[in-house]
Amino acid sequence: MKITESNVTRRTVIRGAAGAAALLAVSPFDKLMAAGSAKLADLPYTVNIVNTGSNATLVQQELLKQLGYFDALNVKTTTVNVADGSKLMGSLISAQSDICVLSGFSQVLPAIEKGAQLKVVAAANQLIAQALYSSNPNIRKVEDLKGKTIGTGAIGALLHQMMVALLRKHGVNPNDVQFVNVGSSADVFKSVVGGRVDAGPAMTDVYDQQAQYGVHAIADFWSELPEYPYQGSYASQTAIDGRREGLVRVLAAYCKLYRFMMDDPSAEEAFMKAYKTAIGTSDEAQGRMMIKFTRQNRTYTKDLILTQAQVDYMQALNLEFGIQKVKLPFDKVVDLSLAREATKLIDQG
Repeated sequence: MKITESNVTRRTVIRGAAGAAALLAVSPFDKLMAAGSAKLADLPYTVNIVNTGSNATLVQQELLKQLGYFDALNVKTTTVNVADGSKLMGSLISAQSDICVLSGFSQVLPAIEKGAQLKVVAAANQLIAQALYSSNPNIRKVEDLKGKTIGTGAIGALLHQMMVALLRKHGVNPNDVQFVNVGSSADVFKSVVGGRVDAGPAMTDVYDQQAQYGVHAIADFWSELPEYPYQGSYASQTAIDGRREGLVRVLAAYCKLYRFMMDDPSAEEAFMKAYKTAIGTSDEAQGRMMIKFTRQNRTYTKDLILTQAQVDYMQALNLEFGIQKVKLPFDKVVDLSLAREATKLIDQG
């Protein structure tokens, strides 16, 4: 688990107790109180974020810090990065965190059905940034997967749902393949490279390095399944009620980030600087592929809005897999008022 705090540097953290005391002595709150002029509007809004620990997410978090968007919007964030969706949900339901900004959200819908006080509040990465890879030279198209092994996550989880949707689009009965629960997309890719499974979905950061790894892409999800909403943002109702303005500003900062990555001429250079800080310099080619893919395919939302059709699509998949028992009304699972306030905030300058 990795924790980052947007307004506290690593050097500050390791100074120890004495340094922490000094930091508190000069905090914005203490400065204002000492001056006798403390006003709630002058203090930064505080929000606790939980995200996955994928390379793309870690780079975006670092890029947000370098661009200073949180500071500009007067919001102080602490971000926890976790390994899987169950930990994301647990962090929100237990009120340890307020919002998850970048994650698949299919698991949120059955949780709401069971009584979890959560809402999907925004769109994020709209297109699936993954391809289907194989190291088996006899597998050249999706139809060749009949009778073969496919690496995914757990049944009903994101990778499995994506694969079922893709198989059906190509007329392949999912019952005619063997799904292997490997884990994350990174784990799936290692299994594909090692020949432990015949095929599997993995991120596009290796798309330009297929020959190097001895694999080939047999399908891409972003063009095959454009109707599949890859990632969204969701928050606890407690946070929506109690920290609404802070959540709005977090969503505004991320929306500015999405627009920057897709539209700004300096985005590639800035992204790579963040990549080297967050990930290191050993796989720079993968970082360049990430930002290239984002800019070429314009994968992120510019207005944070999810459509009812997208949510209905996810519910239909959940119902099919038995993850949900009934289809829920749109306004039971989604609250886009925060997204609209966030875009209004940044569009007004």
